[in-house]
Formats: sequence, structure tokens, C-alpha cells
Amino acid sequence: MRLYRTLRLALRALTRNPLRALLTTLGIVIGVGAVIAMMEIGTGSSTAIKKTIASMGANVLLILPGTAASGGVSFGMGSVNTLSPDDCTAIARECPSVRSAAPIVRARAQLVYGNRNWVPNLMDGTTPSFLNIRDLNNLSEGEPFTERDILNGNRVCLLGPTIVRELFQGESPIGKEIRVKNVSFRVVGVLPAKGANMMGMDQDDILLAPWTTIKYRVTGSTLSNANQSAASSATNTVNSLSNLYPGTASDLYPATSDVQAADNPMPVRFATVDQILASAISTEEIQNAIRQISALLHERHHIREGEPDDFNIRDMTEMTKTLTSTTTLMGNLLLCVAMISLVVGGVGIMNIMLVSVTERTREIGLRMAVGARPSDILRQFLVEAIVLCLSGGALGILLGHGGSTLVALLLHWPVQTSPAAIVTAVAVSVTLGLAFGFYPAWKASRLDPIEALRYE
Repeated sequence: MRLYRTLRLALRALTRNPLRALLTTLGIVIGVGAVIAMMEIGTGSSTAIKKTIASMGANVLLILPGTAASGGVSFGMGSVNTLSPDDCTAIARECPSVRSAAPIVRARAQLVYGNRNWVPNLMDGTTPSFLNIRDLNNLSEGEPFTERDILNGNRVCLLGPTIVRELFQGESPIGKEIRVKNVSFRVVGVLPAKGANMMGMDQDDILLAPWTTIKYRVTGSTLSNANQSAASSATNTVNSLSNLYPGTASDLYPATSDVQAADNPMPVRFATVDQILASAISTEEIQNAIRQISALLHERHHIREGEPDDFNIRDMTEMTKTLTSTTTLMGNLLLCVAMISLVVGGVGIMNIMLVSVTERTREIGLRMAVGARPSDILRQFLVEAIVLCLSGGALGILLGHGGSTLVALLLHWPVQTSPAAIVTAVAVSVTLGLAFGFYPAWKASRLDPIEALRYE
């Protein structure tokens, strides 16, 4: 009941001069409104920046095959094939922190269309998941290839804008056929333009096709598990002097020609891929994704504890650091602006409360004369300051949210509502009322009743 009576007295005192109370809270209204608007615009911009950097590959993990060594000589990364399409499927299915995964088979060949030719920077055989990982879903033209195309080894492909410009020179490539090592590919889509990456490599100079088509038709590894990225001069034939009648048995079973082998591919049972591309759910989950992928591949490849890994995982640390520093910088900037605006509003509250104490000196002396204690006077003026700040905070929240909504409608900036900012604004309003209202309330509680009654 004492708190209720104090609150009623505070509201009665504030409503005596509503215009002054409104002008007093104006600093808090503007400060909190600016904070809410900037937090919502800043949160939306931060989310947009995260999506932009994620599309560049900030949350992408590259899983590479292991290294072979003989006689103390290491042959380098990828010299032994240890990754399979089943590994990719298991990673996407069993790793909770991994959003998607796609196998990659690399090739290097000349593209021919009519009397024009071009050698792309990248020729990757992969799956439709690659488009999700690299944010290439919104094709400029056409449509992506499907899982059915991968199962059947269909000769379809997607081209980057650079290849389209060099080979077709303004024509639409959809439905047209290009030749890759005398294998015809039908163009079904054009990838969106991405420009150069952070290392200056043209990301639009790329051809994507089903990995089965690249592996079994282009690189010619139908009956071999050889590394798809490197040519091998090894041969499977053995010259034996014990073969007294060479060629006799082979005449009974004629060898399949190269054209027949390409038209009727016979995939090997344990197919391998050059690498696996995976994306984490978010940049914060990258390390969890690396641990989960490592544990899964240890189990699948039967790697005992203490044995060297037969795979390597690479993450985009540089992009992750760029994202973290950008987000931190924006948060600190908004915090500094918010603190300045709220401190200005708090000083205004303190100033008006001191004026109120001076104007109501006789009232304070009269209350003390009839039995009010200093703690009652302190409580009354603190409640008045808190009510002023809370009223200003509520109006500021409405003003800030309305301002950010107006910015989104007129300027089409990314805006995202921040419940944490609203809760923080309420907490800051109460804190400002206590901090800047304490000195005027303490000064009022320390007045001498007799001197206060004599005050003119």
C-alpha cells in the first residue's frame, strides 16, 4: 500500500504540469527511439552482411583426400584416393552441424561450340547440393540438373557467365550443345554472376555437370580408381615372356572400343571423388562441423587412435575473421551512439527533477512537518524519475520501431526487429531513472522542515 500511495502521489505531481513532463521525457524518447531504430537497422544489416559473406564461402568446409608417402617422400595432398560419394552422403546425413555436402570431381578440358573454343578455370562434376552451398540457386537462365541426371550420367551442364560470353557471344545457350573431349553436353542453365573472389579468381568461369558424367565420360576413369585431377602414365598391361601365343585369347573376346565404353559406362564399385564441399549451418558451427566430420570419417575409414588421418579439412578462416570483426565493429558503434544519446536524456531528467525539488520545497517541508520521513521523500522523487523514464522509454520504443519500419518501406534497407533491444531499452530506462533521479531525491530528503516551510 505504501508503494501504491507513493506511485499515486508521483503521478499526481507529474500531471500537474503535463507539458513540462512531456518535454522532460523528450530526451529519453529521442534517445531510446534512436537506439531501437539503429539496433533494428543494424541487426538487419548485420544479417545481410552475414548472408553476403556466407555466399562467398565463409561457412564452407573443403574436405580433401590424404597424402601418400613412400621411402620418406611425400607425394602431396590428393596423391591417394580416400574419399567416396558415400562419405559425402554420410556427412550430409549424420553431421548435425552440416547443412549440405556435395562431392566434386575435377577435370581440365577445352570447350568447343561451333568455331569457338574456351578452357574454363573450373570444370567440376558435382550434385545439385553444390548450388546450395555456393548460393547459386537463382539461375540467370534455365534450370539445374537433377539427381536423376547424376544416376543416369546424363550429358547436361551449367555454364558460368564468362563461358557464355566467350562461346555464345550474346546468344542464349539454353538447349545448345557444346563438346568436351568429343563428348556432347547440353546446356540446361546459366549460373548467376558472382565476380572475382578474394584471391582475384573469376568465379564465373566455371562449368558444372553431374559428377558421374565428368568421372566416367570426360576423365575416362570408368574402370579405374585413379586420381581424377592428375593424368597417370601407368599401364595395367604386363609383358610376359611366358605368353607363347599372344593375342589368341583376346581374339575370341574383342575389346570394347572407346566410343562403346563412353556410351555404356560401367562405374566401379568403389568410386572415388577428388574432394567434398560441405557447408556448416552457420559460422558459429564451423568448429563443431569439423569435429563431427572428423569423427565420422575416422569411423568410416577405420582409422585407429594415434594413426594419421587419410583426409584433410580446410575452412575459410580469413572470411570468418572478416565477418566477426565487421559484426563486432557495428555493435560497438551502435553501443557508443546509444550511450551518448541516453546520457543526454538522463541529464535532462536530472535537471528537471532538481527544478521540481526547488519549486516544491514548501510542499516537502509540509509533508515532513506532518510526519513524513526522509525515506518517504526519497522514494517519492525516485518513483517520479522512474515513471518519467519509463514513459519516455515506451514512447521511444514506438518511435524507434515506427522509424525503422518507415526506413524499410521507403529506402528498402534490411530491417530486423530486435526483442533484446526492446528489453534493454526498458532496463536502461529504469536504470536512468534511478541513476539520474537519485541526487534530486536525496537532496529533497535532506531538507530541513523548518527551513523548507520558510522557503519563498
